[in-house]
Amino acid sequence: MPSKRKLDLPPAEVYKAAKLATNGSRHAHIEEDDDLEAGPAPPPEDDDGDYGPSAPPEDDDGDDEEGRFFGGGITETEKEVLDFMDSNQQSTVIDAAPETIDASWLKKTALAFEKKISRNAELRAKFETDPSKFIDSEADLDSAIKSLSILSDHPDLYPLFAQLGSAASLVSLLAHENTDIAIGAVEILSELTDQDVSASEPDWAALVNACLDADLLGLLTSNFSRLDETNDSDREGIYHALSLLENLCSSPAHCDKLGADTSLVQYLLSRISTQEKETSQNKQYSAEILAILVSSSLPNRTALVALNAVDLLLQQIAPYRKRDPDKTSSSYTVEFIRNSFECLSSLVSSSPGKTSFIEAEGVELCLIMLKNGGPKITKPSSLRLLDHACAFSPEVAAKIVTEGGLKTIFTMFMKNKTSVGPTTEHLVGIFASMLRFLPPDSAERIRTLAKFVEKGYEKLGRLVQLRREYAARLEIIERSIEEEKKTMDREEQEEMEDEFFSRRLDAGLFCLQTIDVVLAWLIAEDDGARNKVKELLADRDEDFGVLRKTIQEQIDGVDEAGEEGRETKEMLSTLVQFLV
Repeated sequence: MPSKRKLDLPPAEVYKAAKLATNGSRHAHIEEDDDLEAGPAPPPEDDDGDYGPSAPPEDDDGDDEEGRFFGGGITETEKEVLDFMDSNQQSTVIDAAPETIDASWLKKTALAFEKKISRNAELRAKFETDPSKFIDSEADLDSAIKSLSILSDHPDLYPLFAQLGSAASLVSLLAHENTDIAIGAVEILSELTDQDVSASEPDWAALVNACLDADLLGLLTSNFSRLDETNDSDREGIYHALSLLENLCSSPAHCDKLGADTSLVQYLLSRISTQEKETSQNKQYSAEILAILVSSSLPNRTALVALNAVDLLLQQIAPYRKRDPDKTSSSYTVEFIRNSFECLSSLVSSSPGKTSFIEAEGVELCLIMLKNGGPKITKPSSLRLLDHACAFSPEVAAKIVTEGGLKTIFTMFMKNKTSVGPTTEHLVGIFASMLRFLPPDSAERIRTLAKFVEKGYEKLGRLVQLRREYAARLEIIERSIEEEKKTMDREEQEEMEDEFFSRRLDAGLFCLQTIDVVLAWLIAEDDGARNKVKELLADRDEDFGVLRKTIQEQIDGVDEAGEEGRETKEMLSTLVQFLV
C-alpha cells in the first residue's frame, strides 16, 4: 500500500538548518533555508486531485506503523531535529553578569549624561530651524534622564551624584526648550527625593541641597507658568512638580525655604483659586502643599497671611457654607475642602492670621456653617477652625458673641449625642477661651456667663457629666500604665514616659483638663455656679479636690519659656485658689 508523501531530508541538511543566533546567543534557533522544502510537494497546477491507479483506497485510515505517525506523530528526521534542539537547550548557558551599580558606574553614567546634554544643546544651536537634525539627540537625552531612576535604589550614591555636578545638570534641564525633557527631569527628581526611598538623612540632604543651589525652586516656578494643564503631559508634569515640593517639605528647613519663595507661594494660591467645574487633582494637591507649608512653621504662616491667603481660602470653602459636597463630587473635591480648612486652622493660630480672619468675616462664615453646614465635613471643620481662631484672641471671642454665636455653640453643646470626641473637645475649648479672654465686666462676658446660668445651670450638669465620662476613660489607661510600670525599673519607666503621656492624651486627658478649667472659671465667677458644681460632684462623693488635682498637673507641666506660658501658669494658679 503506497504511503503518503513525506519530506525526505538527509540528516546533514537538517543539522545545517539549525544554527546559533548571529547575535552571539548560545540559544539555538531554526533558520529558514530557501533551498529546502518541507511537507509534500504541491500538485501540478493542472492537477485535479485524481491520482489515478496510485491513489490510496478511500478506506485508508492513514496508519503507518513505520513512518511519519509512528511513536507520537513525528518522522525520524523531525525527531533528530528536536533531539538536537533539546541538547542545545540543556547545555550550559553563560549569562552576562549584571552591571554593578557603584561609584565607578555612576562616574561613567554621569559622564555619558553630560555628553548627551552637551550634544543635544550643540545640535539645537546648530540646527535651530530644523528639528529633524536634533530629534535623535533629544530622544537619547530623554532615555539618559529616565535611566537615572535606578539611583533611587542606591541612595548612598546621592552625595557623589551631587559632587559630580550631575544633580545640578539634571535641574538645569527644567529650563530645556522641550517641555517633555523638563517634565522628565522633574519626574526623576521627584522619584529620587521620595520619602519611600531608603536614603539616610545626610545622603538625602546632599542631593536636595545641590538641587536647591542650582535654583530648583525658581525653575519649578517658571515651569508652572509655561505648562498648559489642558495638555495631559503638561498636567502630569505639574503633578510631579507638586510631588517634588511635598518631598522637600519633609525637612523643616527646606519647608521654610519654600514658604519664603513668594513666587512659588503665589502660584499655589492662584492655583487653588482657579475656578473648575470639578476639583482637579492638581488643585487639590496645591491646597495640600499649602497646608503642609503652614502646619508647623510660624514664618510660613506669616508669609501666607501677608499674601491674603486667609481671605482666598475662605472664598474656597464659602460655597459649601450650607452643605457638604454631594455624592457626585470627586474625592479631590472632598480632600480640597479638608485641606483648605486645615490650612486655615494653622493660619489663624498666629496673631496676624486671627486679624485677617476677622477682617475677612471668617467668624460669620463659621457660624453659618455650624448652623446650616453639612454634618460630615463643613460643620466639624468649621468648629475646629473657630476653636483655633478663638484661642488667645479676645477679638475673636467677642466677635462670636456679637454675631449671635452663643446660641449656636451652646445648642450644639447640649444636643451633641456623642459625648466623647472632637466636637465636644472643640466646644469646650471655645468655652475656655471665651472665659479666659473676654474682658471682665464686658457685655460679651456677661452674656456668656448668663448662658451657663440659664435654665437651672443645665450646662454645668452637662459639663460635670462629660467630666465623669472622660475621667472614667482616663482611669482605665492609668491602671494599665501602673501595671506596666510594675515590670520596669526606673530607667525603663523614664524612657516610656512620653509614650505613657501620649496614651493619656488619647484617652482624653486634654479635654478633661479643659473641662476642669471651665468649671473653675465658673466657680470663681458665680456663687450660684459654685454651689451647683459642688452639689453635682457630691453625687459621686467628690469635691473640688478632683478639679484642683488636674489643674495642678497643668501648672506643673506649663513651659514658662514664652510669654503665653507664663500667662497661662499665672491664670491657672489664680483659679486653683478658688477650689477650696
